[in-house]
Amino acid sequence: MLKRFSTFFLLFFNVFQTSGQSTGSWNILNLRIDLNNGFTLFAEGQLRSLKYYNEFHYHEFKGGINYKAHKNLMLSMAVGKYDTYKEGGNFELPKNNSEIRLWPQVQISQEINKFKIENRFRTEMRFTSQGYKNRFRNRLGVIYPIFPEDNIELGVFNELFFTNNEPYFERNRFSVNVFYKPGPANSFMVGFLNQFDYKINDETGKNFVQIGYYHTILSKKKF
Repeated sequence: MLKRFSTFFLLFFNVFQTSGQSTGSWNILNLRIDLNNGFTLFAEGQLRSLKYYNEFHYHEFKGGINYKAHKNLMLSMAVGKYDTYKEGGNFELPKNNSEIRLWPQVQISQEINKFKIENRFRTEMRFTSQGYKNRFRNRLGVIYPIFPEDNIELGVFNELFFTNNEPYFERNRFSVNVFYKPGPANSFMVGFLNQFDYKINDETGKNFVQIGYYHTILSKKKF
């Protein structure tokens, strides 16, 4: 199972290393704590660059709580710090944007045969260096177990960003990801993300290779 996931990892690494001038990096580290009764605490950090592990221009840190109200319904509330730096170097000052976000989220999921369909709605209350702003996000995803015996899944996601002010539409974000879960507490992800921005004022960039690690501290009832 590790050999198969390593093949996907090396494929992404080799392809995007050769196109490093136009492809950035998107790195995710996520920690979750299972509290029982459907509640989960989470914390996440992200680090992004406009070129392949060069010209780092963005980082975010966020944390919050999830509540699984139903097997197909997850409710979340989180707060985070998001900083975007000037292009052309690593963490170039002055910053393009610095903000605090508070966001509630609803995620609906449904399994149809071997496919898992996810629809995520998020409302962001953004306290930015340019003033207060609202934003609304909707992500639709389909996940399929390409190697179910090895816990390897393929996910395809598309997310739309809207605001209540002109021009209303801000961004489209599309990604293809491979997930590997060697056990109940750990999960790894590699993928590719493309985004189209329309008059956006925060994190920029068009193409990214994604790498993520997710760790869950399980409650005793789940051991």
